[in-house]
Amino acid sequence: MSHAFRRIGGALGAALLAIVSATTSSVPAHAAPVEHITNGSFDTGTDPWWATANTTLTIDSGRLCADIPAGSTNPWDVSVGHNGIPLIDGADYTLRFSASAGVATSVKANVQLNEAPYTAALSRDVALTPTAQTFTYTFTAGLDSANGTLTFQLGAATAYTFCLDDVSLSSEDSGSGGDGPEQIDNGDFGDGTSGWYTYGTTGTGVVDGRLCTNVPGGLANPWDAGIGQNDVALLAGHEYAFSFDAAADPGATVRVAVQLGASPYTSYLVRDIPMTAAGGHFAYTFTATEDTDAAQVAFQVGGNSAAYTLCVDNVSLLGGEEEPPYVPDTGPRVRVNQVGYLPTGPKHATLVTEATTALPWELRSSAGTVVASGQTTPRGIDAASGQNVHTIDFNGYATAGTGYTLTADGQTSHPFDIGAVYQQLRSDSLQFFYIQRSGIAVDGSLVGDQYARPAGHLGVTPNQGDTDVPCQAGVCDYRLDVRGGWYDAGDHGKYVVNGGIATAQLLSAYERTKTAATGRFGAGLGDSTLRVPERGNSVPDVLDEARWELEFLLRMQVPDGQALAGMAHHKVHDRNWTGLPLQPQDDPQPRELHPPSTAATLNLAAAAAQGARLFAPYDKAFADRALAAAKKAYAAAKAHPAIYADPNDGNGGGSYSDSDVSDEFYWAAAELYLTTGAAGYLADLTASRHHTGDVFSATGFGWGSTAALGRLDLATVPSGLPAADKTRVRQSVLTAADAYLATQAGQAYGLPMPGTAGAYFWGGNSNVINNAIVLATAYDLSGGTAYRDGAVQAMDYILGRNALNQSYVTGWGEHASENQHTRIYSHQLNASLPHPPAGSLAGGANAGLDDPFAQQLLAGCKPMFCYVDDINSYATNEVAINWNSSLAWLSSFLADQGAVPPTGTPACRVTYDNYGPWADGSGFTAQLAVTNTGTTTVDGWTIRFAFTGDQKIREAWMGRVTQSGAVVSAANESYNARLQPGATAYVGFNATTSGAYANPKPSLVTLNGTPCAGP
Repeated sequence: MSHAFRRIGGALGAALLAIVSATTSSVPAHAAPVEHITNGSFDTGTDPWWATANTTLTIDSGRLCADIPAGSTNPWDVSVGHNGIPLIDGADYTLRFSASAGVATSVKANVQLNEAPYTAALSRDVALTPTAQTFTYTFTAGLDSANGTLTFQLGAATAYTFCLDDVSLSSEDSGSGGDGPEQIDNGDFGDGTSGWYTYGTTGTGVVDGRLCTNVPGGLANPWDAGIGQNDVALLAGHEYAFSFDAAADPGATVRVAVQLGASPYTSYLVRDIPMTAAGGHFAYTFTATEDTDAAQVAFQVGGNSAAYTLCVDNVSLLGGEEEPPYVPDTGPRVRVNQVGYLPTGPKHATLVTEATTALPWELRSSAGTVVASGQTTPRGIDAASGQNVHTIDFNGYATAGTGYTLTADGQTSHPFDIGAVYQQLRSDSLQFFYIQRSGIAVDGSLVGDQYARPAGHLGVTPNQGDTDVPCQAGVCDYRLDVRGGWYDAGDHGKYVVNGGIATAQLLSAYERTKTAATGRFGAGLGDSTLRVPERGNSVPDVLDEARWELEFLLRMQVPDGQALAGMAHHKVHDRNWTGLPLQPQDDPQPRELHPPSTAATLNLAAAAAQGARLFAPYDKAFADRALAAAKKAYAAAKAHPAIYADPNDGNGGGSYSDSDVSDEFYWAAAELYLTTGAAGYLADLTASRHHTGDVFSATGFGWGSTAALGRLDLATVPSGLPAADKTRVRQSVLTAADAYLATQAGQAYGLPMPGTAGAYFWGGNSNVINNAIVLATAYDLSGGTAYRDGAVQAMDYILGRNALNQSYVTGWGEHASENQHTRIYSHQLNASLPHPPAGSLAGGANAGLDDPFAQQLLAGCKPMFCYVDDINSYATNEVAINWNSSLAWLSSFLADQGAVPPTGTPACRVTYDNYGPWADGSGFTAQLAVTNTGTTTVDGWTIRFAFTGDQKIREAWMGRVTQSGAVVSAANESYNARLQPGATAYVGFNATTSGAYANPKPSLVTLNGTPCAGP
C-alpha cells in the first residue's frame, strides 16, 4: 500500500494536533498533562526544530545552539522554533526552558499561530546572560488552531551565540479524550494480524499475543518501514485518546503517528519515542481537525542503525462518536436471481412487503412492455430474515431475452435475463483456481493483466518456501518440497483437508459428464474450454486444474523411511499471521510443515484415487503414481487411525481440526474401490456405519463431513457394487433430495436449507450449494425434473434472491460481493489491487459472527442478514477453494441444462457384455448391443460410452470406433446404418487394460445423443 510509506511531518509544514506525553503507567491518557514538544532535551539531534536561513542549528554539550548574526532590524529576522503546537481555546499551558546567550541580550519567546495573522497566545521578553537560566511561563490560550508554533525570536544589532535546553510546553488535557468508541480493529491481536499492514520488515506475526516484527538496521528514514492500520475514522473537533504497549529489543526510536492515509498526508499526532526491551505503556491525546474515514495509525520503524524487534499490543484509539446502527442497503424489495433464469427452469422471486394479502405483479421486457402478470402468494414472516414476504411465480413465461424486470408493490427488481445464463459462470468459477495457484506465475494474457503476478513461494526472496520446507519444531527432522497447489482462502496457507474436497469436486464435475445424460461426455469441460496455461494438451482443462492441487497433495506425503511414512502432513503455511494486503511473492514469513493427521492422509487417499482413474486415459504414469500414493496413504491411515490435528494449532493459519475421521475412512475406501474394484476396499466401505447411515444432513456436507462425497460417487460412478447395494445407495440420494425439496418449499427465499440460525454458519453458502448438488445428482440418477428444478432454484439464493438482495458471486449480478477477505485481491485496502476475480464465491451469512468486525457491525442480526461485503469480515466474506469448488460443480451442471431437459421414455435399449480378461490379463473383449425401441427408423447412428480407468480400444468390428480419453464413439458402417424399430446394432471390440483399474460396464450409453435404457 503506497500510502503506508509516506513520510510524516517536516520542519516547517507539520500540522500537528494536541498530543499527550508518553507515559509508562496505566493511568488513562487524559489524566496526564499534554506535552507538545518533541526532542526538547536534544538527545536525538536537532530534528524537528527549525531555524531561519541566516543561522544554523548545532548540538553543543547536549544543548541546541545557534550563532546569531549581527545587524538584525527585527527580533523575528532570526528565529528558532518548533512547529505543530495545538492551541485550544481555554486550555492552560506551561512553557519551561533553559537558555543562555554569549553576551547579555533580550530575546522573545512566543507561542503563536504559524500562519497569518500570526496571533500570539504567549509573548515574553526573556533577558539572557552567559549563564544558563530556567524560565517558566504559564498562560491560557485564547484561540483554537492545530497550526501553532513555539518560536524564539533572536534578531539583534550585535552577534552572539544562543543556546537552549530542556524545553517543555505542556497543557492540561480537557479530559474528554477517550470517551468515544474504539476506532482500532483487532488492537489486541486476538485475530492475528487481521486489519494490520506491514512493509519493509520481516517475520511479522503474533507472538505471545503481541504483534512483533523484525526491523532491519541502517534504514535512512523512519518511514522506510512500518506497521499500521488504515481506514481509521476521525471527526473534526473531537478529542481522541491513543494508547498502546510497545517494546523494542534492543532499544530503538520509533516514530508513532496518526495521519491521513492519502495525500496530503496531514498529521494529527506524531511522536518519536525511545523504546526499550523492557517495554512500557504509552498514551497520547489529540484533537482532529477534519472529518475523514481514511486516517491511519502508523508505527514508522526505520531510521535506527541497528536491527531490532518491535512488539506492540493493546493498541487503542478512543474518541469520536458511536457509529449509527448499521443498516445494509438492500435495494428494491423485489428480490430476484440477478443473473437470470433458464427458459424451462423454475422462475420465482420474493417480495418484501407489509401487505398480508396478495398483490399484483408485472414482468416487463427491457423495452418496458408488460409480458406477464399475476398475483403474489403471501408467505408470512420468514424466520431466517424476519421479513414479511410474498412469492412471485412467473414459471409460465419462457421467452429468452435480456433486461427483464419484475414490479410489485411499487418496487422494481434488479434486471435479469432469461436464457442460457450459466455458460460463462462455469468458466469463471473454475478460473478462480488458476488465479489462486501457488508456485507459478499467473499469466495476465489468460486472465487479465490486473491478476498477473510472479510465482509465489518458490524460495525466491523474500519468500521462505515452499521448495524446501521444514517441520514445526519437534515435528520432524526432514524437509519437503511442497511447491504448487492452491492458496486455500484469504491467506497463503495450503491445507490438505480443504484441498482434498476441492480437488474431488473439480474431478467430480468432470466425472459427472461420463455418467449424466446432460453432461454430453464432457463437451463443456474439454480441452481449451478454460483459460489455463495447459490448454491445448489434449487433456480436459478441468483435470489439468485439479492436477495442480493433486500434485501438491502428493508432495505432502511423509517419505519412506520415516516413522509415519505414507501419512500426509495436515498443512503448510506461514509461521505467523501476515497482514492484508500481501501478494504471495512478497510474503516474508518462514513456512512450516505441520504434523501429519489421519484426516489429511485420508483426503489424500480419496482425491488421489479418484484422480488416478480419471487421469488413466491421459497420463498413465501420473495416474499410476497417484494410485500408488492413495494406496500407501490409506494403509498408513489404517495403521494410525486416530492422529488428529491440534485445534490450538492456529497461528499463521487455520487449524482445520477434525476428531471424527470415520467419514474420511468411508470416502477414501469408496474412491479406492471405485478405482480398483479391489475386494478389500469394498469390505471396508460396506463395514462402515456411514454406508447405511444418513450422510446427508439438513445443513449439508463440507470439509469436515465427507461421507457424502463417497456416497454420491458410489451412486453415480460405474462399479461392481452388488445390485441391491447399488439400488439402496442410489435411493439414499433420492431420499435426501426429497428432504431438501421439502425444506426448499418451506423457505420463502427458496433455498434448500433450514431457516434457523444454526443453518447460517461460516462458509454456509457452499453448504447451500452442496445440498443443491445432491438435488442435481438425484436428477442425473432419475431424470426427475423436480430435482433439477430444485437445484436450479437453489442458485437463485446465491445470485441475489435473498434478504440482502446480494449476489454472493463476484462479477455476477447488479449488486455482487467484491470485497471478500483475501490478501491477494485487496482492492478495498489498496486501489491498485483488483477485486477478487469474477466467479469468486463469498462465504455468506453467518449467524455466529465469528470475527470482531462482524460482531461489532452486525450484533443482533437475523440469520440471513449476518453478512457484510467488507474485507475485514473473514467469517462472512472470505473466499475459499472448497467453496468455489462447490460453485464450479453446480455451475457446470446448470450450464449443461439445455432449453429442453431430456424427459420421457428412452427410445433405445443397450446391453454390454464383457467376455472376460485375456489369458495374460492385458486386455478384454466386449460387445455392445443397442436396440431401437422407438417407432421410427434410425438412419445413421453413433453410440457413445465412457470407460472408468485405463482401458484403450485396440480394434473393433461392426462399427467405426474411436476413443478420446475415456470416451468411446462407435459410428455405423455403411452396411448397418439403418436401424429399424425393434432392430439391434452390434459393436464388438478388443481393449487393453493394465488390470490395476476397475473395469465395470458403463452406466450411460447414448444413441445419437439420447440415453438408452440399460446397460
